[in-house]
Amino acid sequence: MSPELHQIVSTLEENISRVVLGKRDVVRLCTVALLAGEHILLEDVPGVGKTLIGKALAKSIDARFARIQFTPDLLPSDIVGSSIFNAQTSEFAYSQGPIFANVVLADEINRTTPRTQSALLEAMSDNQVSADGHTYPLPKPFLVIATQNPFEFEGTYPLPESQLDRFLLRTSVGYPDREDELRVLTSHRRGEPVEELRPVINTQQVVQMQDAVRGIAVDDSIHEYLLDLVEATRRCDELQVGVSTRGALALYRAAQSLAFVEGRDFVVPDDVKRLAVPVLSHRVIAKGFLHGNSRDRLEGIVQRLLGEVAVPQ
Repeated sequence: MSPELHQIVSTLEENISRVVLGKRDVVRLCTVALLAGEHILLEDVPGVGKTLIGKALAKSIDARFARIQFTPDLLPSDIVGSSIFNAQTSEFAYSQGPIFANVVLADEINRTTPRTQSALLEAMSDNQVSADGHTYPLPKPFLVIATQNPFEFEGTYPLPESQLDRFLLRTSVGYPDREDELRVLTSHRRGEPVEELRPVINTQQVVQMQDAVRGIAVDDSIHEYLLDLVEATRRCDELQVGVSTRGALALYRAAQSLAFVEGRDFVVPDDVKRLAVPVLSHRVIAKGFLHGNSRDRLEGIVQRLLGEVAVPQ
């Protein structure tokens, strides 16, 4: 890859990290999802910076940002838009919803009904929206950053497997360490630092990097390693459902994106190993565990399978 493109990636991550303190691993995963052209699910308790990450990413890109607060009474039309009657022309005109943005923050996505959650499916999988018999393309780039609280179940609607499968990866933010939390306290004395962020790249550069990511070389041995890992999830006695072909492709694209972000034009086995848990753990279903209570279990199973599958040399 060209040094110029790598410098752009580094500048983007540095800009986000100015306000998202002590979470470079989460910033790296968000960058991987953005350049892979896919979406990310942030799952953690309130107040640890999930919304902040989405806003910082959008402000760093000079992109249109939309935040959708998901509530039980939210309707699909509140997301994708609807047709409004124009009395002057006596015709219906389509009014775009907040989904028509480059970066969409779907805040507390599990607080709305499955019918409204499904309004995101077409947008996330095909980068388009269908309404009133017409199809409308979404802007490029298009990234959904969804958040949810995994420890609160009253009044929530767990995401179905088909919806989870549309997210490239799932990760948590976690509490900052004491030093970083002290920096947060001092940096917020005069307001929100994220409001002072300025764009460092534009949407055209993002699209250019997304195209470059697809050209990252993947050796045949990496292909075999990735498929061995996927096959291991399908044979595992602890799993009722293993990783699908879409999941294998997601890990493939994520590995390409991580290699690009780290300045390489080829994928190495460590790229697959580092991404296997956040990319695969939400795509499998364990035996005998209730939905919403098995995340640690699923991540542990995928981590164990990583240790059992031979790594190419």
